[in-house]
Amino acid sequence: MIEFIPTSFIFFLMAGVLALFPHGLMRGVLLLITPLLAVFHIWYIGFGNFWPYDFFGFDLELMRVDRLSRIFVLVFCLASFLGNLFAWHVRDTTQQVAALLYAGSAIGAALSGDMISLFFYWEATALASVFLIWARGTEGAYHTGLRYLIVQIGSGVILIAGVCVFYQETGEVSFNKMTLESLGTWLIFISFGIKCAFPLMHNWLQDSYPAATVTGAVILSAFTTKMAIYALARGFAGTEILIYIGTIMTLFPIFFAEIENDMRRVLSYSLNNQLGFMVVAIGIGSELALNGMAGHAFAHILYKALLFMSVGAVLYRTGTAKASELGGLYRTMPLTAIFCLIGAASISAFPLLSGFVTKSLTLSSVAVEHRTIIWLALVFASAGVLSHSGIKIPFFTFFAHDSGKRPAEAPKHMLIAMAITSAFCILIGIFPATFYQILPYETNYVPYTFDHVFSQLQLLFFALLAFAILYRYGFHPAEIDATNLDTDIVYRKWMPSLLGLSIIVISKLYASMLINGSILLEYVHKSLSNSHGPKSARVIGYPSSAMVVNIIIVFALALIVIFVS
Repeated sequence: MIEFIPTSFIFFLMAGVLALFPHGLMRGVLLLITPLLAVFHIWYIGFGNFWPYDFFGFDLELMRVDRLSRIFVLVFCLASFLGNLFAWHVRDTTQQVAALLYAGSAIGAALSGDMISLFFYWEATALASVFLIWARGTEGAYHTGLRYLIVQIGSGVILIAGVCVFYQETGEVSFNKMTLESLGTWLIFISFGIKCAFPLMHNWLQDSYPAATVTGAVILSAFTTKMAIYALARGFAGTEILIYIGTIMTLFPIFFAEIENDMRRVLSYSLNNQLGFMVVAIGIGSELALNGMAGHAFAHILYKALLFMSVGAVLYRTGTAKASELGGLYRTMPLTAIFCLIGAASISAFPLLSGFVTKSLTLSSVAVEHRTIIWLALVFASAGVLSHSGIKIPFFTFFAHDSGKRPAEAPKHMLIAMAITSAFCILIGIFPATFYQILPYETNYVPYTFDHVFSQLQLLFFALLAFAILYRYGFHPAEIDATNLDTDIVYRKWMPSLLGLSIIVISKLYASMLINGSILLEYVHKSLSNSHGPKSARVIGYPSSAMVVNIIIVFALALIVIFVS
């Protein structure tokens, strides 16, 4: 039977096989075949629970396939295929093996029916993905990778701590819906929040993704955060606090993305913004909202991969992804520019593209719940997305000022990967009813109503107008080569300053102790010499017999104390 092996293990086995093949065509073929085999596997076995396993008395369930987990597995497989196709030119075994292990671990996490197996997959994603950062080969990438690994492993430590406490409280390790009513569930919630890049826990994302390789950033953008989104949806759907956390997530990245110069950091902030929509939907917790969450996660992985691909192709050809050093590239990279525009329009939720039909589900679910302030905040965030990702990315990369660079068009395999991804963005937007069939819940939602299309176009065109006015009259933030800090100021500025100050203080205290200690010792030595030295009056006038008696008495008392104790 085909279910003799968990779906995730297909990736693990093929990663081992991959290492046996020399560089060449066969290795690339294996990279593309693996996710296709996984899609066939997950679709063939159908819904149900598979691979029960007894682990030191714990009843584990390595595979739980339902409509919620299946849609995430499908898009993870699709992202793996597209990412590997985009990385066809890569000849680094470490990167190729890491990409398969990373994708397999994320799929395993999405299929986990218990929190112990979830933990193992959770940590495996961290260990595999860090090599996509280190493969960059720079000192900055090495240090960034270490910070990334600490955060990701730390999330796993918090998760297993929460699972242990939860087991003590309930006697269960099954991965089902929970409530924030105990220490265990709060720890699990925080662990999910770290990988989901909650506010104040988010900067590992903007720090690490731009530091990865050209192809590594494409793969990284697909798995970790969406795995966390799935975990939140599985464990904490309908949790009120997620509505407010998600709303904040949609808003604050807008301002940082607007002033950011590095295009891959802009996309990283944009990623955080889009995650916010999904978190809000999870917080709402209705069937419509969870459909919006799953659908938007699916669409987001595709259009965000497309944007990372287009910027990555530019980085591959020019050696830079900084807006201040780019512009005018449409002349020699027209196809890449077109694909970038499709990704930008998709993330901005233009009608007839994927972002429109998936984001509409979430906005409608918020409106149905009569959460007016939240809805207005999400609408504002949608306009912000158009500004920093829909306009800024393609405009400053391919148009705007002429940088004088005339790079060759992206390699054919990159163009094919971008073309396939673009096709998915368009097809989902044109045929939403077909796409809705794979969502977690049945729905007859119709996104293309006159009111919805008209209001969305109004929002988009007003946002375009605002950008044009700001740019024309010099109010738009200038693109300058600088490092913008938000919460990473803690480890970039404050911690080094505090460490330096601590070293200075400790050094001065040590020096003072040495000086004062020597003075004190000299004083004590002189005092003892004067009072008890051989020439002191006390010693000269003190009978030796009395001294002997005193020693005997002290010794006897010491023996008594030792005996009694």
